[in-house]
Amino acid sequence: MHILIADKLPENSLSTLQEGGHQVSIELTSGAALCAALARLQPQVLIVRSTKVTRDMLKAARALELIVRAGAGYDSIDVAAASERGIFVANCPGKNASAVAELTIGLMVAMDRLIPDNVAEARRNRWQKARFAKATGLRHRTLGIVGLGRIGSEVARVALTMGMQVVAWSRSLTEARAQALGVTRENTPLAVAALADIVTLHVAATPATRHLAGTDFFRAMKPGAFFINTTRGSIVDETALRRAIEEKGIRAAVDVFEGEPSYKTGELNWELARHDGIYLTHHIGASTQQAQEATASEAVRIIDCYARQGSVLNCVNVAVQTSATHLLTVRHLDRVGVLAAVFDVIRKSNLNVQEMENQIFIGEKAAVARIRVTGEPTPNLCQAIRSADHVLAAEIIKL
Repeated sequence: MHILIADKLPENSLSTLQEGGHQVSIELTSGAALCAALARLQPQVLIVRSTKVTRDMLKAARALELIVRAGAGYDSIDVAAASERGIFVANCPGKNASAVAELTIGLMVAMDRLIPDNVAEARRNRWQKARFAKATGLRHRTLGIVGLGRIGSEVARVALTMGMQVVAWSRSLTEARAQALGVTRENTPLAVAALADIVTLHVAATPATRHLAGTDFFRAMKPGAFFINTTRGSIVDETALRRAIEEKGIRAAVDVFEGEPSYKTGELNWELARHDGIYLTHHIGASTQQAQEATASEAVRIIDCYARQGSVLNCVNVAVQTSATHLLTVRHLDRVGVLAAVFDVIRKSNLNVQEMENQIFIGEKAAVARIRVTGEPTPNLCQAIRSADHVLAAEIIKL
């Protein structure tokens, strides 16, 4: 397969792809330049890390079949546009969990000890021991985690070993799992915000989580509490965050923000970056060598499986449940043209195929096709299918 790589990947991953017989093109670019590269090269597979993939890019990439996001989140990809064009989108969940958790813990410690401020003053040749020798400490403090997936769970594990108390909310968190993790389950994100001395976000960016940390969330937080976001900028209402910093003394550390630059190097024009109440890192949560190697290895595995078997691991845009209204089951001899005849009858009946599978019995003499369709079957549909050569039986049921 022809693979275009738009973000830097470890050399061993590139070698593995090439050794697997794939044609690999590397264009470390974004925006209009990436769109032009897609139009010129016409790859079948695109691998990205943080680079945005837009509708215009997908229109230009007529041969594209699969986009692999070498990371967990995929909000930088226009998934709707990919789905409209029949392009698979896959991600690599969990491979960078330790890296993001490490940064989260690091930001928590940095806020408590004012580590960046310590360093900044020392570099200005100023000794400020009286100012900085006033940390509260983290032991016995309450950490609130919103989103207890792989990253949130790893943050909880480390925090517990540090002697912290952990309260958490997650959409799928059960009481049994909370007990197994050693955390206290809360019913809402607001409940977590109200109880915690430090709050950290680890939910996926979806329409449902947009501005989850908004006015009510920050109103619920304790005065002077810490707030950490290493997930996605869209989760936070930045106007509400600024108000909380200025009116409640909330201190924040963020690795992401809305309107984040798409380029790797350039000017930073985020107003809150200059605010004394915020520590900002450069979206580096997953940027460790260990995490990059793990996600790249998973990306290679996804491509290899697709090339060999036609199946897409970790696919995020194939419907789990379609709008199919009927299931048509056809038992038939394993002969050339049988399914073509069946689909011709379906077409003439004005039914739309949503899903299908064809399983071969041992000995490869016969098979069974299960076809999910939408529409209203004609009364003689099954009879017409049974009349086709080599069809053994046909039945249809309403779903």
